[in-house]
Amino acid sequence: MYRGKVWKFGDDVDTDQIYPGKYLPLIDPKEMARHVMEGVDGRENFADMVSEGDIIVAGENFGCGSSREHAALAIKHAGVAIVIAKSFARIFYRNAINIGLPIMECAEADEIEEGDEVEVDEKTGEIRIVNKDKVLKGKPLSGLERDILMAGGLLNYIKKKG
Repeated sequence: MYRGKVWKFGDDVDTDQIYPGKYLPLIDPKEMARHVMEGVDGRENFADMVSEGDIIVAGENFGCGSSREHAALAIKHAGVAIVIAKSFARIFYRNAINIGLPIMECAEADEIEEGDEVEVDEKTGEIRIVNKDKVLKGKPLSGLERDILMAGGLLNYIKKKG
């Protein structure tokens, strides 16, 4: 279960906006997190505003663009609890699961607004907008995806199986 304040983003937020390419040489996740969402107009200081446990809600095709996993890592290490989007780019979706960043697709994500407080049950897919007393239905992860996520990512999952 996740509960936090919403930061809202639109459609087609690409990996260069989430984590600009000029920071690719950084390898410390905490340093990477300082640049999260820096490429999104009006959100250049997102890393200074986001708090541990906050939630990103976005439109269609979140994480499109390059295949770099830096984007998912930067979001995770910035303290974002979960990313909810109408849809995710295929590679970002896999990268998020593989590094242990919780994500959920929700066709009704447009109904969630910036500043809302939401409660997310990742098992059932239920997303409750606390301040509006409204419930939306998200798509929970499959069994294997959930197992990988709960292990903390693919490498931890493989270590536990091995």
